[in-house]
Amino acid sequence: MTQERTGAATFKGNPITLVGPELKAGDTAPNFVVSKNLLEDASLSDYAGKIKLISVVPSLDTGVCDAQTRRFNTEAAGLGDDVVILTISMDLPFAQARWCGAAGIDRVITLSDHKDASFGQAYGVLIKEFRLDMRSIFVIDKNDTVAYVEYLAEMAEHPNYEAAVAAVKELL
Repeated sequence: MTQERTGAATFKGNPITLVGPELKAGDTAPNFVVSKNLLEDASLSDYAGKIKLISVVPSLDTGVCDAQTRRFNTEAAGLGDDVVILTISMDLPFAQARWCGAAGIDRVITLSDHKDASFGQAYGVLIKEFRLDMRSIFVIDKNDTVAYVEYLAEMAEHPNYEAAVAAVKELL
């Protein structure tokens, strides 16, 4: 049975239920399968040997998600080739590609969890009530160990960008 964490977070003050485990620094990063595009999937192993900053957003077409993805796209320039930044949302791959083109996003890789919610369930961020992934940040080292986690308590708030980038830099 899948673990549910009732009231683990809120959306505009209203409690929501997150499906999946609560990961902590030191845990082995769970594998997942998400869509790169309509025909191609991606998994954790596709980014083996890289430091992975995974930025999770409910939908790129909302203000905070837009700002979060743009911020990490800017930060990517200073992190080097050993780091990959993945933005995962439930948006369809078409919508992600359209948004990236319009926003000029060229350093962040967008991946869609829309098919099976594989990432959301493995990382404990699937919102049961909305079938969206909860805003969160995961930094995973080159050996697939979770180095940093931020589960936001309120969906409409921004993550701690500085702490996430500092966690990546500690692994370089």
